[in-house]
Amino acid sequence: MAKRGQRALIAAAGVGVVAAAAWGGRAWVLARPRVQAQDFLRQAQAAEAAGRLADARTLYARLLSEAAEHIDVAAVRERWGRVTLSLLLSPTREGVRVYTVQAGDTLGQIATRYGVTVELIQRANGLTSDVIRPGQSLAVPEVAFRVAVDKSDNLLTLFNGEAAVKAYPVATGDRNITPVGTFTIVNKVVDPVWYRTGAVIPPDSPENILGTRWMGLSTPSYGIHGTTDPASIGQQITAGCVRMRNEDVEELFALLPLRTEVVITD
Repeated sequence: MAKRGQRALIAAAGVGVVAAAAWGGRAWVLARPRVQAQDFLRQAQAAEAAGRLADARTLYARLLSEAAEHIDVAAVRERWGRVTLSLLLSPTREGVRVYTVQAGDTLGQIATRYGVTVELIQRANGLTSDVIRPGQSLAVPEVAFRVAVDKSDNLLTLFNGEAAVKAYPVATGDRNITPVGTFTIVNKVVDPVWYRTGAVIPPDSPENILGTRWMGLSTPSYGIHGTTDPASIGQQITAGCVRMRNEDVEELFALLPLRTEVVITD
């Protein structure tokens, strides 16, 4: 049975039996549920491998909504999120503005002008450096990212407006101490120093529990960060912060500008 956060993710993604009509199809009727779910999973993986990302997203979403008891939900959720994010950042998708670089422009200036990150523009355009030239056309995705953290199943979901984009497993506070409410991201740090009582732990120390990224929240001393203990993800075990796998927090860090809304619920 899907937990509350998983059900909310499915609803936000616009999937489920009711939404099947929007895809031009009907809800699946599975005579041999596990076997057929695996067949549909292979179809989704084949579509993804062939670059038919919209088809793959639909199949993964339907698996999550209609066959969750017969699949590895975490693995399929990861695949669904990967293709959904790739579609969102595609330079050819609807809703992408095209900006012509002017003399004196920098990626930082363009990102600030449109309320996005430099890394998002780089990813959308396949750029491997900050170098741009006058007259160059850049795709700048029109996004309105926000984050929801559900402590009931330790799941962080990235939204673009009302549409779920990707979900990440997280760890939250021991004894449910992570604060609930609506916050914003107020600072972002690469390779953060950990200031604990009586000690300053440098970024390269194995004792630094913050991992590779820190996004500080508008409630003092709390944030979203990486980890040196990936096995802890999925548990209520932290001192109150939201802990992510390093590869996940690095991806999120690259997407979210300052002042992004973060809502944490029990």
